[in-house]
Amino acid sequence: MNKVIKTMVMGVAASGMLLASSVMAADQKIAVVNFQEIMGKIPQTAALMQSLEAEFKDEKTIITQLEKDIKYYQEKIKRDGALMSTKEKEELDVKVKSLFQEYQVKGKALQQKATQRQNEETNKIIALVRQAVDNIAVKQDYDFVLSQQAVVYSKPAASITDIVVEHVSKLK
Repeated sequence: MNKVIKTMVMGVAASGMLLASSVMAADQKIAVVNFQEIMGKIPQTAALMQSLEAEFKDEKTIITQLEKDIKYYQEKIKRDGALMSTKEKEELDVKVKSLFQEYQVKGKALQQKATQRQNEETNKIIALVRQAVDNIAVKQDYDFVLSQQAVVYSKPAASITDIVVEHVSKLK
């Protein structure tokens, strides 16, 4: 009997807390923002990708040439292998291995540099987006701005994503 009373009291208390929290939430003005959509729509992201392409163009060209050289020598071994002496085959094998090692080293270095630069520049864009979200939240008197990914459901009217895109697009 005691357990039943305790369970009922806990149920009533939990219901009261839920009701009180929903009443408190009704007084709050909440917005939702989709950061992935923003990053996909703002011109700064496209400009970032273009500038990174230009920045690493020469290194990509070198790596592409290494790939072509490796393929050429591999095909040469396949094609002319029967006509080559053992020494010539070994020399080409050594050359292919050497080119492949150079390709791996340069490719990994390029990937690391490009990733680091992309992260640096993306962080600058994210700072602009956050600044825009903060400004919009203050101007439109929002109590909370939540990431779309953290929300299961929201009315489309609660989204300020398009406003943020418009605001950030005007910035340089």
